[in-house]
Amino acid sequence: MLYRYRVLTFLFSLSMITYLDRVCISVVGKRMKDDLDLTNEQFGWILGAFSLAYALFEVPTGALGDRVGPRRVLLRVVLWWSLFTALTGVASGLIALIVIRFLFGMGEAGAYPNSSIVIARWFPAVETGRAQAFIWAAGRLGGAVAPLVMVPLAASLGWRASFYTMGLVGVVWAVVWYYWFRDFPNEKKGVSEKELRYIEQYRRFRPQAHSLAWGALLRSRNLWALVIMFHFYMYGAYFFYSWMPIYLQEGRHFSEADMQLFTTLPFLSGAVGCFAGGFLSDWLVKRFGLRVGRASVGLVGMGLSSAVMWTSALTTDNVTAAYLLSLGMLFKDLTLPVSFAVCVDIGKSRAGTVAGTMNMIGQLGGFFLAVFFGRIVDVTGDYTYPLYIIGTLLAFSSLLWLVIDPTKELTWTGTPPTSVDTGILDG
Repeated sequence: MLYRYRVLTFLFSLSMITYLDRVCISVVGKRMKDDLDLTNEQFGWILGAFSLAYALFEVPTGALGDRVGPRRVLLRVVLWWSLFTALTGVASGLIALIVIRFLFGMGEAGAYPNSSIVIARWFPAVETGRAQAFIWAAGRLGGAVAPLVMVPLAASLGWRASFYTMGLVGVVWAVVWYYWFRDFPNEKKGVSEKELRYIEQYRRFRPQAHSLAWGALLRSRNLWALVIMFHFYMYGAYFFYSWMPIYLQEGRHFSEADMQLFTTLPFLSGAVGCFAGGFLSDWLVKRFGLRVGRASVGLVGMGLSSAVMWTSALTTDNVTAAYLLSLGMLFKDLTLPVSFAVCVDIGKSRAGTVAGTMNMIGQLGGFFLAVFFGRIVDVTGDYTYPLYIIGTLLAFSSLLWLVIDPTKELTWTGTPPTSVDTGILDG
């Protein structure tokens, strides 16, 4: 196996663990709420604490990875979040859970921006979309596995045991990663000269890149379109990550066993969407150029997801509504690897900073969704109202792909802005 694909295997496993940890709290959420006597609004603040911290620390951790390398940063990221995952199982009240989940979010911030740095350094441009597809599909598979593992574990040993288990898994990954991985292909023993030349010739990363011109960056219409698109995207994403198990049990009156199945299905659908979106985007890039190859997938995927989310909310049959939600996640996740591929396209050697910026603004959407979902449900007693809002925001996200242009590289200090060749990327 080529060494860059071995690296991708590590990133694949990292993404699975990330979502196992992240989805764990929502899967056992009803048990936690009942045990600790929490309202939906209070539970929303617990979920939101993670999202807020994750957002605030995305850019600093992504920028740190650009400077010191993803090997050391991901070691710190995974050890930190594993500690506070385990400590979630110790918490006995609302305030403790909010503090611990905030610190958990601080730790997990930067995981995906640093994965994008690895891709920028280890993969040729023509493989960027598919590499992101593998990473994000792995996250969805982690989300799919979470209810199958966590529900039986919580039923037999209590909900707290779920968090202890996941904390241990993260520590094992971090130790193996730091021992095996190197920041650049030329630092890793065993990489062939042929593979090394191919990577260095065709990758997005450029070692001589200058610092980011932050003023010009913040005036970039392209960047703002990208981050606002992802902000709206995350309202839909966080519904599945955080509220869907409770929505199914309390809003659609599913049993815990049925919730297992219908929480697993959207993540499996999302994995299909991630694979399809990443591979389709790279194929379209080869055939029609970079802008069409990226933007068409985002435009269509988010538009279809919006329509399906609205249809699900309006559907009175509970099982049909649940199947439609799975379809909505499939369409939505066509966009996910493409979004991070654009970060590599326009950020190049600062892909971690750009991905961190996009994910920071996106996670704020997750924070708002986590809090307002619980508040709206407590006030109205209706679990479908938030879905109408989510469906509308996904439509706005779709339209922003008409503005996003992955051929426009972001400006570097002392370097005039450049445009990426929109023709065929071959390797």
